[in-house]
Amino acid sequence: MAQSQLSAKRQQELQIQYSNYKNTLQQIAQKIGDVEQETEEHKLVLETLEPLPQDRKCFRMINGVLVEMTVKDVVPALKTNSEGLKKVLEDLLKQYKSKQEEMEKWKKKNNIQVVQQ
Repeated sequence: MAQSQLSAKRQQELQIQYSNYKNTLQQIAQKIGDVEQETEEHKLVLETLEPLPQDRKCFRMINGVLVEMTVKDVVPALKTNSEGLKKVLEDLLKQYKSKQEEMEKWKKKNNIQVVQQ
């Protein structure tokens, strides 16, 4: 009796830990998707602004406020932001991969076999 309660409790703990791993991976994947989308938006805007005259008026949203600037002022800031987003994306991909490897090691260590994924 005590043995079955212990194994049931252990099984529940393993299920909770497995769920935590899956949730963490899902959250990281969501962040990766968001950053990829943001990167694509930056790329699209840069492609649109590149051929325009440098003194042309354009608008940029900064902290929820629409600010009037020139193409000359906006393009360098967008390039900097785009590069920063690429670095964030690389870091998130590394984080996802390491968490996935950690989960695989945990599954092997605890002899976990997933019936349904």
